[in-house]
Amino acid sequence: MRITHEADYAIRIMYCLAKCDEKLSAKQIADDSGVPSRFALKILRRLTQAELTASYKGVCGGYKIARPAEEISLGEIIEVIDGPIEINHCLSSEFDCSHVQQKNECTFHRLFGAINQDIRSKLYDLPLAQFVPKADT
Repeated sequence: MRITHEADYAIRIMYCLAKCDEKLSAKQIADDSGVPSRFALKILRRLTQAELTASYKGVCGGYKIARPAEEISLGEIIEVIDGPIEINHCLSSEFDCSHVQQKNECTFHRLFGAINQDIRSKLYDLPLAQFVPKADT
C-alpha cells in the first residue's frame, strides 16, 4: 500500500489549517503547505465535502479546519482522498478470487485482512493534533 500524492497533500493541508487554527485563503494554504494551487483547490473541495474543512465564500473567504485536530485522524484524511485503505486488491468487495470459492477460505486473504486492519487502526489512532506544535502559554 502506498499513500497517494493527493492524500499526502491532504495531510499537509490539514496540518497547515490545524497549526494556524484560523481561516486561510486557498493561496495561503497552497503556499504554506507546499501544495500546488490547482491540487490544493481540488483537495480542499473534497475535504469540505467530507466536513473536515469549512469553506467561506466572498472577498474575506477561505478555509478553516471544521473540527478540533484531536478529533481528526490521519486515517480519516487518507480515506477521504484515497478511499478505503486496502493493502491488497483481494480485500476489495469488488474482487473475485479465481483461486478459491470463498474469500475467507484463503489463507492470504485472512492474513492480508488482519494486517490491513492493524494498519488502518494505527492510522485512525493518530490524531492530527499529535503533529501540531503546542502554543506557548
